[in-house]
Amino acid sequence: MKQEQAIIREHRAFGCGYRLLVFDCQPIAAAALPGQFVHLRVPGLDGSVLRRPFSIYRADGACLSILYKQVGKGTREMAALPVGQAVSLLGPLGNGFPMPTGQAVPVLVAGGYGVAPLCLLASRMATTGILFVGGRTAADILCIEDFERLGWDVCVATEDGSLGTKGRVTDALDPWLAERCRQAAPPPVFYCCGPDGLLRAIDVRAVKGGWLGWLSLDKHMGCGVGACLACVQRVRVKDGGSQWKRVCKEGPVFEAGEIFWDYGVKADNA
Repeated sequence: MKQEQAIIREHRAFGCGYRLLVFDCQPIAAAALPGQFVHLRVPGLDGSVLRRPFSIYRADGACLSILYKQVGKGTREMAALPVGQAVSLLGPLGNGFPMPTGQAVPVLVAGGYGVAPLCLLASRMATTGILFVGGRTAADILCIEDFERLGWDVCVATEDGSLGTKGRVTDALDPWLAERCRQAAPPPVFYCCGPDGLLRAIDVRAVKGGWLGWLSLDKHMGCGVGACLACVQRVRVKDGGSQWKRVCKEGPVFEAGEIFWDYGVKADNA
């Protein structure tokens, strides 16, 4: 983990209401692993001491990229940041995705903005697989060109049917899984990032099928380094009990079967 002054190299609209921020920050970019995140101190937020966490979208050489959407005061202030501005970045933080081993086929599953950290993961994998990505409409689908350039298969689902399969992303995933089971094909290994309902749905499928899966949780964070305990998550441990782990420190990536889901979190199309 490093705290660095990063220089904004590029800042522009990305599409679908999102924006791309590219930083010159070689120490963090060189150390970043897929699934990790950075904590950004947003200039101009008078009275705010908390940083904002962002998944790492790209990390190449001296450059580090994130995607964000204007949803509140912090991201509105970010949208006004000019190229050349220096900002404080803390990172890379958290534990990322383990790389697949053996003959398992990597299956990336994303909902909306959750596709961003999976781009870095796909770029670092030695073998290609398939991406399943979902959104409400075609306008909510991001980054699929990144995966196609890398040679990945891409399967899209939209709730209104404007692109790909009509329905949720699991409506596209489940027939694919069923066909592979009929063919006795190599097993999948899941990598999932998105809303809790999607994470739980992939958790259910991985556990039921006896497959390995990795889930990236999104929790409200305070410090980002494990000190404030604002982002704790109850997880199962090997002796059959449970314990609380910090999403920012022991996560954000957890293995399928570990998470005790809140009662209000329903699995998408489980």
